Amino acid sequence: MSDAERRLWAAFPTGTRVVLGDEPPAGPDPSRIIRAEVISQLLLGAHEPRVGYVPAVRLSGAYIIGTLDLSGGMVEYELLLTNCRLSEAPDFSNAQTRQLRLSDCRMPGFDGGGLRADGYLSLSGSVIEGPVHLPRAQLLGGFRMNGTRITVDDPARWALFAGSLMVEVGLFGRECEINGGARLVGARMNGGLYLEDAVLRNPGRLALDGQNMVVEDIAEFSRATTIGTVRLRSARINGTLSFSLSRLDAGAPERMALHASHMQADELLLMPAEKIRGRVALSYSRIALIMDLPEYWPDELWLNGLSYETLRGADFKDRLSWISRDKEFYLQPYEQLASWYHGIGHDDLARKVQLAKMRARRRRLHPIGRGWNLLLDWTVGYGYRPWLAFMWFGVLVAAGTVVFSANPPKSIKPGEEQPDFHALVYTLDLLIPIDTFGQQQAYDPQGWSRWVAYALIAAGWILATALIAGVTRVLRPN
Repeated sequence: MSDAERRLWAAFPTGTRVVLGDEPPAGPDPSRIIRAEVISQLLLGAHEPRVGYVPAVRLSGAYIIGTLDLSGGMVEYELLLTNCRLSEAPDFSNAQTRQLRLSDCRMPGFDGGGLRADGYLSLSGSVIEGPVHLPRAQLLGGFRMNGTRITVDDPARWALFAGSLMVEVGLFGRECEINGGARLVGARMNGGLYLEDAVLRNPGRLALDGQNMVVEDIAEFSRATTIGTVRLRSARINGTLSFSLSRLDAGAPERMALHASHMQADELLLMPAEKIRGRVALSYSRIALIMDLPEYWPDELWLNGLSYETLRGADFKDRLSWISRDKEFYLQPYEQLASWYHGIGHDDLARKVQLAKMRARRRRLHPIGRGWNLLLDWTVGYGYRPWLAFMWFGVLVAAGTVVFSANPPKSIKPGEEQPDFHALVYTLDLLIPIDTFGQQQAYDPQGWSRWVAYALIAAGWILATALIAGVTRVLRPN
């Protein structure tokens, strides 16, 4: 046993910290070498505790050789490693431990699959050049990885692999850097997820896979940078999901920057520091409050099936652009937005949304259907603007009155049956599809005014048909 190991052995019963250096050793300095098996033996009860003290392994500045293997073990004592260098990845898989703190260390990986820690697990400030495995781990005191940097070179491996992780207090990864993607599928964070100022980098792949993840209180990505896809499909955020001042970059415009379909959240704050690069999918999600800013929206948004209670951050024109950014046409985003405006008392805006829906639908019809829909739009605004029909009717009445005043029609009835001619009444008789005033049957237009009469008759039928079709919504899709 070396001098450093004897010091650690002697300090264990009282939990005294052994300091071999203030920085992780660059190499295997003989004066700072500790065998991993010595630490394992102490944690597994090879040394008798001292009455009146709390035994623990507290070690700083050591070069630890071999594998710190506590897999499947019952660890009754705290482990604190700071500024240490581990030659091999420690193995805590399926172990039951108290508090584990490996801060500001360097190591080639970490295996904690199935780990159960009654205290917290801390990897804060550490540089980990290999994968961190925590699938099915239960961390009752929280998981801290503030300032941690994890890097994997193999694109087929995850930098952080933690499916079904359960963190009781919260996961804190402020200013961490994860190169290779983080997998948190089915994870549960009962105290929140905090990734402020973090960098998650996995270009062309998943930067974060949080599918079916459950987060209580808040999922905080403020000022974070994600290079790759953030997938939160079917996640449940019982609080706020915040991307305030963050940077979302899929790495390619045709890829997803944020895939959050089928998600449930109380609030979504989508206010990044710059325009989102890549697609965003919120399809079939249920979000109580959405707060976003139009200048940062991506070029393509998937909103079909999205339901919400409150919208903030954009005016009416921007919301129309918002629901039209899907390359495919769906009725539901328009219906949902119209319903929201109706619910807050803006029936006029709700009608404008419905009108925009019909116009968007028209662009996808065949030429004949497109022509008929265009006529409905011009004449009655698909029934949402019936005053247009009266406007057109007034214009035609004025035009007909002027024409037939200048060029009166010829009488075609005997004098005793002939009503007095009035240009205004005659024009009304031509426009209204039924014979109302008897003028049309008593007079016959002459010359070029005959074509004006024919045009007025046709226009009257078209206006009447369009008004009936629009107001009764005959042509509205179900």
